Amino acid sequence: MVMCGITPLNTRIVGGQNAPPGNWPWQASLQTSGSHFCGGSLINSEWVVTAAHCFSSIPASLTVSLGLQSLQGPNPNGVSRTVTKIIVNPNYNAIANDNDICLLQLSSPVTFTDFIVPICLAAPGSTFFSGVSSWVTGFGNIALGVSLPPPGNLMEVNVPIVGNRQCNCDYGVGRITNNMICAGLSAGGKDSCQGDSGGPLVSKQGSRWILGGIVSFGDGCAKPNLPGVYTRVSQYQSWINSQITSSQPGFVTFTSTGTDSDLSISCAGLPPLPTTLPPTTVPQPVFCGQAPLNSILGGSLVATAGVWPWMASLHWNGSHMCGGTLVAVDSVLSNADCFSSSRTPSEWTVVLGRLKQNGSNPFEVTLNVTNITLSNLNGSNIAVLHLSTQPNLSNYIQPICLDNGLTFALGSTCWAAGWNADQGGVEQVLQEFQTSVENCGNGSSSDSICTRTLTLEKGDSGGPLMCKLGSSWFQAAVLSARNTTRQTRDAVMQFPKLSTFRTFLARTVGFLSPPSNSTNTSASNSTNTTLPNGGATPAHSLVFLFFHLLVFSACLQLFL
Repeated sequence: MVMCGITPLNTRIVGGQNAPPGNWPWQASLQTSGSHFCGGSLINSEWVVTAAHCFSSIPASLTVSLGLQSLQGPNPNGVSRTVTKIIVNPNYNAIANDNDICLLQLSSPVTFTDFIVPICLAAPGSTFFSGVSSWVTGFGNIALGVSLPPPGNLMEVNVPIVGNRQCNCDYGVGRITNNMICAGLSAGGKDSCQGDSGGPLVSKQGSRWILGGIVSFGDGCAKPNLPGVYTRVSQYQSWINSQITSSQPGFVTFTSTGTDSDLSISCAGLPPLPTTLPPTTVPQPVFCGQAPLNSILGGSLVATAGVWPWMASLHWNGSHMCGGTLVAVDSVLSNADCFSSSRTPSEWTVVLGRLKQNGSNPFEVTLNVTNITLSNLNGSNIAVLHLSTQPNLSNYIQPICLDNGLTFALGSTCWAAGWNADQGGVEQVLQEFQTSVENCGNGSSSDSICTRTLTLEKGDSGGPLMCKLGSSWFQAAVLSARNTTRQTRDAVMQFPKLSTFRTFLARTVGFLSPPSNSTNTSASNSTNTTLPNGGATPAHSLVFLFFHLLVFSACLQLFL
């Protein structure tokens, strides 16, 4: 995910009309023959998102200008690019103004500065309740039929979100679809207008600005009880990622607090909200260690989608920092060293279902972090990240089981996985490494597990050492780029066993269980590994059973 939504020069909470330089560094001006006709938003170094209706006809010459403060006069921070590709959403309906979104590919990448920065995009599952503060910016008309006066300074306006039920009542039930989001004052007076089309509607969460909407349509400009209507960006992550296959935009889940007042809105023709509670459903148990798409037989270095469905990519300020694993429905496990620079939850996001750091990931989801908790043992430590929302589990997103006192037999096959900048090619595909459990040598404790030496880089830290018991996968240790190598007869790498942190994990996460029919006492490629409170049938039990069969046979003869 690209670094996005950070504006070093924007410190304002409320604002006037003229936007100060650098306040909205993703703002784009689409121009034909030097004249502005629509807005847009920069979403990575090569792509701009705008409205499909801006391209009802394709202009003869099209340029995109970024970093502009005004349409005329000097713009020392401005750059321009021609456009090599225009991609209108295939489901765009010009009559209904539905799916009004379009992507523009620039002729060459732009360099990010304080005045040119990409915006984060609202991820699926984002909630924008009525009243959420949002900002609209653009070079469009300042009133219906009134052009922006020279020198054409970039304008800004602060408007609240209007819920879709209320917006449907305002425009006529059925006019506003789930692909739209509305914003404006019931009294009117503040709105986007002609020439702002395609531009951004943004809201701030923590230190990041997130693109919630794209200027689409309205009935006039700034009329009472007729808010502006915008394309709802959170509906289009899959489509955007299918078109942009490298350096994909940053998607962030925007979460509203409190209750949604729009749920109390009703008007003629609007379907009523349910008045009775839905039938009670028993939640299905969540099992760990299941990877339906994992058919690992050994040898591969490059993972495929869904092979390690618990893998998490931890992003600090938009860039991959460390690996991690989903270990509960709302918790991710990683290495405490990853948070030496920052333990501020709002600066971190977690990406699940990801295979490539640079490429298409149709099954991924990005989640915010609400809390970071570190263990406090001497020596190496682990970290637990609590997520703002629970991801939907699928073949590509599953939790792994945690070592709660297991024994991993010598010779057992285990795996490590992670991302680092030096592996995985241009797309930085998830790397997997096969290894085996080895003897740690003299002086080692039962709190350690050793494997054949692995080459680990910084981006691999926080990832898992994984071993299979029966049909379920268990995490034996957390990887660290600074794990020690023990000089035994054959050099091995030593990790603190995850069971060392049993008390901490029980308090912060808890322990999921594998499916009961998958509990097997043998580790992969071994016959001596036991699970807690269980084990293989002892040999003397077989002798005892054989003895009883002999006695039963003899007694049977007495009655014949």
